[in-house]
Amino acid sequence: MIQARGITRTYQTHGAFTGAHAVPALRGVDFTLPDGGAVSFIGESGCGKTTLGKILTGLETFDGGELVVDGVELSGLSARARAKYFRRIQMIHQDPYSALNPTRTVEATLGDPLRMRAKEIGGDPGKWRERAAELLTLVGLEPAAVLPKYPHQLSGGQRQRVVIARALTVDPEVLIADEAVSMIDVSMRLGILSLLRDLRTRLGISLVFITHDVATARYVGDGGELHVIYRGEVVERGLTDDVILTPVHPYTQCLLSAVPIMRGLEEPGPDRMAPIRALDERTATPGCLFEPRCPFATQECALTHPTLVPLGGDGAGVGSAAVDVGDLGDGAHVHACLHPAARRVVGVEIGAASA
Repeated sequence: MIQARGITRTYQTHGAFTGAHAVPALRGVDFTLPDGGAVSFIGESGCGKTTLGKILTGLETFDGGELVVDGVELSGLSARARAKYFRRIQMIHQDPYSALNPTRTVEATLGDPLRMRAKEIGGDPGKWRERAAELLTLVGLEPAAVLPKYPHQLSGGQRQRVVIARALTVDPEVLIADEAVSMIDVSMRLGILSLLRDLRTRLGISLVFITHDVATARYVGDGGELHVIYRGEVVERGLTDDVILTPVHPYTQCLLSAVPIMRGLEEPGPDRMAPIRALDERTATPGCLFEPRCPFATQECALTHPTLVPLGGDGAGVGSAAVDVGDLGDGAHVHACLHPAARRVVGVEIGAASA
């Protein structure tokens, strides 16, 4: 199990004309990933999703907070001691074209980590080819046809399946899928998403799914939690279906409003909306981070920074002093909005709407 408590990450930029200034990438992110469970993070580009994924795999450091794996707080360990924990957490990168070395065949790409893993567990390094064939079969590829090929000889979907097979070579317990289907053909996406769901069921692997696509988050993260992240801060979270069907934060509602509606099959929700302006990372506000773009912002939103509070039965937030969000347990629907209002923005089947 992975627990993240108040994870922060700030980058320092040094522009020739703008001078040095801090850019917060993550602002106190909390989440819990149970064994065999799923947690999804959705948000637009630049909101900190990939930074969080890199922190979870040890590819990036964090400034503050705690990262706990199976009860062990990693920041207090040496780099060598942390490595064995991070090896159990593998990333599926967004771009399968750049994730694979173009000068190495699939056989060579899988062979090195498989031989290393065999030595670690006391297995026979000479049997790595059998294991490579087993992994390729697991991800839906024909070993004899794929092993001798270079990445440029494979399709986009095949490359992504090879990337997943490579992640499985070290027997991970957690997979971080960073926009795993955004760079491949639409016709192949469902196959990759089905594979990720199948790995959760067959191997008991936990999944952190990072995406900007609400539909894929709902499909892959079924039964798990959905976290909506904006400018490095989680503004709403809860069970995936609860957040999608009853969004209360205006930013969540904007993301859901961007989901395309297929004419003749669905109709848009009556409250679909869009931000009033484009994202400007340079905009600083002491209040709500979404206030400059929010269609419903008030003067209070510009002055008071909201914190995550539980959703009341009437759709209104309960004061954080009255209820501690951390005491609510996993799956509780919480939000960071001073004036929450549930709005129906998700498209529904026309037949269901008229029923």
